[in-house]
Formats: sequence, C-alpha cells, structure tokens
Amino acid sequence: MITCDCAVCKSADPRDKRMRASVYIETPECAFVVDTGPDFRTQALRENIRRVDAVVYTHGHTDHVMGFDDLRPFCQDMRELPIYASEETMAFIRKAFAFAFMNESRSPGYILPVSNIVSGAFNLGETVITPLSLPHGRTITSGYLFTRRGRKLAAYLSDCKAVPEAAMEQLAGVEVLIVDALRHRLHPTHMNLEEALVVVDRLKPAATWFTHLCHELPHAETEASLPAAVRIAYDGLKLTL
Repeated sequence: MITCDCAVCKSADPRDKRMRASVYIETPECAFVVDTGPDFRTQALRENIRRVDAVVYTHGHTDHVMGFDDLRPFCQDMRELPIYASEETMAFIRKAFAFAFMNESRSPGYILPVSNIVSGAFNLGETVITPLSLPHGRTITSGYLFTRRGRKLAAYLSDCKAVPEAAMEQLAGVEVLIVDALRHRLHPTHMNLEEALVVVDRLKPAATWFTHLCHELPHAETEASLPAAVRIAYDGLKLTL
C-alpha cells in the first residue's frame, strides 16, 4: 500500500507482494481472463501471457477494469475480443472506455471489444460459466462457477460481503473455491476471514484459496492459522484442475 510501512508492506516474503485480484484460465479450447485491473499489463508480462480469447468481468470497480486498454495486443490483425459482463458492468466499461466502442476507432492498434451481456450461463469452449449474484455494498458483483463435463471444477467469488442462498445452492459440490477474505476486522462490502470460513464450512470444497486480501494479513502467519484445506492465494499461483 502506498505510504505504508507496516510489516506486510515491508515484508521480504514474495507472497506478501500483492497486485489486484484477477485470474487467467487456460483450457484446451480457450484462454480467458477474469477482470483486468490497473496491474493487468504488469501481470501479463510477468506471466508471459500470449493469448486471451475472451475477458470476463465481475463488476465495474476501478481496481477490476482499469487495465482494459492494455488488452490491445490481443487484438492484432483486427481480431475482435469478446467481453462478458452484466448489463450494469458493461454499461460502466462502455462509458469509461467509450473510444473503444466507437466505429471510427476500429483500426489496427486499438482494442476491438465485442459486448456480451451476461444474464445466465454461457460457454467458452467446453467450459460452462455460470454467473452468481453477490452483494458488494451498493453493487451486485458477478461471481463465476466453472463447470466442465458436469464437474464443478472451480468457483471465483471476488468482492462480496456474503454468498446468498441461491448461490450456495449452485455452488454445492464445487471442487475448488477461490473467495474474498479481505482481513480479520469486519468490512462493510467484503467478507472478512471469519465470514469466508463460514462459507467454506458450508460448501466443504476439496480446496479453498482466499483472495483479495488487504495488507493487514501476513501470508505465512495467516495461512498457518487456517484449516488444512484452506490456503492463502498469492501472485503467480498456478492451479491445475
């Protein structure tokens, strides 16, 4: 955190060096990213990302969308890039990056987005992506459940204060849960560790990764206090499902 001299911000543990929350998913048919925060360019360079076939957004807050224009390299040779988001989130993106959606800007070197409003489950390759409505203060964010060939492989629930019953029912049987757990203290729009652990206890996934942590949670110390199947995500973490 800018201007901060706390133990986490000055930590030598590389797992305490946190950029904005995002995930990149690669399947045999498709590669896509969930959210493009202000750190997207740095993250893509660090991980040597060469392919993005689609982008899926959770919500329109700046820490999740402001790397949008850095998607330009994935539109080489006038290649269009499908963008998936709720109607509210898409409206924000289209307003914030209006130039990208104007016909006169559709030329080499620009991002060429194609809007897809998410109102239910959709497919990217053989992966079925099911949106889950989650409360985040005055905003409703979209969590996502990723299913392949009938298996609920993973769910990504970033930026939420709770997981409503309807979402809980859809998540039943999920194998890997990636979920918001901001800090120990209560927060008005994010789950804290204790609230996130209640969700974990209800769903009982084989593995859980806490994400969207603030600088109040040291990686090693926090992870040591958690149940064995619950871990702390970190920048560069790679999971094979």
